[in-house]
Amino acid sequence: MAQVVDTNSRRRLPILLRASYGVGHVLNDVCASMWFTYLLVWFHLVLQFDSALSGIVLLIGQVADAISTPFVGIESDRRDNFWLCRYGRRKTWHLFGTICVIGSFPFIFMPCISCQDSHHWAQLIYYAAFVVIFQFGWASVQISHLSLIPDLTPDEHERTELTAIRYSFTVVSNVLVYLVTWGVLHVTNENEDDQIGPKDVGKFQHIALIGIAIGVITSIVFHAGVKEEREEEDDEGLQLQRRGSIMTASKFLQEGQFYQVALLYMATRLYVNLVQVYVPLYLHKSLLMPAENLAIIPLVMFLSSFVFSFVIKYLNKHWGRKISFILGCLVGIAPCIWVWFGEGERYNTYEIYPVAILFGAGSSIMLVTSLGVTADYIAHNTESGAFVYGAMSFADKLSNGLAVAIIQDFKCLITCPHYYRDVLTFVCGGSAAFGLLVLLTLVPFEIGRRRRGEVLRAPYLVIENDHCSLEDSNQVAPSSENVTETDEGNGAENVSVQAS
Repeated sequence: MAQVVDTNSRRRLPILLRASYGVGHVLNDVCASMWFTYLLVWFHLVLQFDSALSGIVLLIGQVADAISTPFVGIESDRRDNFWLCRYGRRKTWHLFGTICVIGSFPFIFMPCISCQDSHHWAQLIYYAAFVVIFQFGWASVQISHLSLIPDLTPDEHERTELTAIRYSFTVVSNVLVYLVTWGVLHVTNENEDDQIGPKDVGKFQHIALIGIAIGVITSIVFHAGVKEEREEEDDEGLQLQRRGSIMTASKFLQEGQFYQVALLYMATRLYVNLVQVYVPLYLHKSLLMPAENLAIIPLVMFLSSFVFSFVIKYLNKHWGRKISFILGCLVGIAPCIWVWFGEGERYNTYEIYPVAILFGAGSSIMLVTSLGVTADYIAHNTESGAFVYGAMSFADKLSNGLAVAIIQDFKCLITCPHYYRDVLTFVCGGSAAFGLLVLLTLVPFEIGRRRRGEVLRAPYLVIENDHCSLEDSNQVAPSSENVTETDEGNGAENVSVQAS
């Protein structure tokens, strides 16, 4: 009788590696925080672009990012890349993207060099060039960093932990941005009731440069602390066993669950990003709050996210991905409803803080859980992991860009104080509700099940007559009962296995 030993029972990833991995996305997180929270504030309130033109700037960036992500994903998955990829497929793209981000992002939050007095459409072309370079670099860092998760460990709980660590540093990065923003605005504002305006050009430059400096340091830590294991081409045993379950990009595109997971991730990102974009404008335009509050309220949101990022691992472990995501959607919808009914001095002074806490909690639970669902869907098909993350990000970035462009285009030209309140209620709340509906379509099925009914698991080590071999990873994991398995990938005969 063959004995099955789960190869997931192995040593945990070192603490240093986990921490180094976590800071590898800080540069992106700092830039994304400023991009989503302050880009419209910068172009519309500081540079005085009209609302529609400001939305076009963000749309250009999101479209560039959407186009870049599948390309980076496919190229990052290739094993025959240029010689520099001996440094590591994922880390090479991460390094290349980091250089692009550092070289372009500061110029987005600077006045147009030698063209400050030009027409806004002319300045748009100038900024668009830097936006495209920045977004290509950002996509390179994001996809390479995400696709490292299934490469570093096959264990579901360790993947959740890496995702949670990654999100924790995302929250820390956002908190740092808001603290720096609050410090700069607080120190330099002559009047506490001052709102954001053209006089604040230099302040946003300083905030951007400080953020880039933090990102450079953490990127160095990532590259020094994370070692990407190179796949040995001569590992014939494993390659032969896995040959029947190799998933190419075209095979993933034939899977119905691929599109369900993509829609789930898209809905999550719509909620998270649109909340981040429109809370500052809601505070400024609808609640008429002073400049400092445009840093304080988002700071409260992300402190809440940070606290809940420690809880998500246990929610996913004990309740499962699906229940956790449902909880995140319900928590995320609650502040959208509260915003609709919120008004008056009491709301502006006190109630806005629990609203911010709920926004942060819902975003945290939904985002980390959806990333966990994506990693579970990839399972052990890491040969196309970057493509999957790229495809998910394509849907995410394109939908976000279009949503912001449409919202900005529909904004009334004179005054409409409740416009951004309505955006938070119906668009953000609708995104969470849509994610909930998509999740309900996944409830009857197991995440990672392929069209032929296969569910990829960790490889199982079969020990029979003192001979060891790896069973094909495209088999369903054995249960506590005796089962009969067939290695379809290699045409092997039926063998009886017994769970250990």
